[in-house]
Amino acid sequence: MVPLQVGLPGGPELLVLGLVLLVVPFVLAYWVYTDAEGRGDDRAAFWALAVGVLTIVTFFGGLLAFAVYVWQRE
Repeated sequence: MVPLQVGLPGGPELLVLGLVLLVVPFVLAYWVYTDAEGRGDDRAAFWALAVGVLTIVTFFGGLLAFAVYVWQRE
């Protein structure tokens, strides 16, 4: 039996990846909510939910929702 020359992702790598995939949606949603509230947007909760949920479900969908929010807020 030949030993593997490269390590398989295990504990620390999966932990960091999992934390990143869970922390990024909450940070983006929080930033969108506080920014929208500061600008007086009535749909602040909608934007925060859209960005947060889409980032959890599909990471690039959340980034797209974030980009749409930044584009429309001006």
